[in-house]
Amino acid sequence: MSRAALLVLADGRFPAGGHAHSGGAEAAVGAGRISGAASLAEFCRGRLHTAAALGIDPVTLDRAADARTPSPALRVAARKLGRQLMRAARTTWPSAELDALAREFPKGAHQPVVLGLAARAAGLGPVDAAYCAAYESVSGPATATVRLLSLDPFDATGVLARLAPEMDRVVDRAVEAARRVVDEGVDALPAPSAPLLEIGAEIHAGWPVRLFAS
Repeated sequence: MSRAALLVLADGRFPAGGHAHSGGAEAAVGAGRISGAASLAEFCRGRLHTAAALGIDPVTLDRAADARTPSPALRVAARKLGRQLMRAARTTWPSAELDALAREFPKGAHQPVVLGLAARAAGLGPVDAAYCAAYESVSGPATATVRLLSLDPFDATGVLARLAPEMDRVVDRAVEAARRVVDEGVDALPAPSAPLLEIGAEIHAGWPVRLFAS
């Protein structure tokens, strides 16, 4: 296993399409729920509170992801991001498993499922995949808020740094849940709800002018 691969996969410059998505931050800014560093921290904390890296059937995992995403807009966004990540991952870490998933879902599998397989193809484990997912869930909104509110980048980075201990705890719980899936099936995966994110995504999808795709 090469830990350097984790840096490549988690790098915001990895061409996986995340730069075009705000992780719900644009809708939250529009609704007044994010107005500065303090409210950004609360938003990101909510985002933290989602196992293909273990070799579990990715098609089954994709169905589980679909069932846990009530918003059609979020499902579309997740598959668009999955398709872009798939293109980047197959070029960077060629893999028969990635090829098979791409054939199964030509319009894109859910991004977290592709992320798990990409981590596996890169020689990384479930802990690494969980850290990538956790960090991405908060770094996207933080970066977007800098553009949306002209928030000081130092303040946005400070929010991420202060969330680090919570990210560690979320990763531990995610890996534990993923390992249970091996024996218990996908019903062992958590299904936390985030109604404001779901509602915000549907409202945002109807905006005539948007800076971000989601």
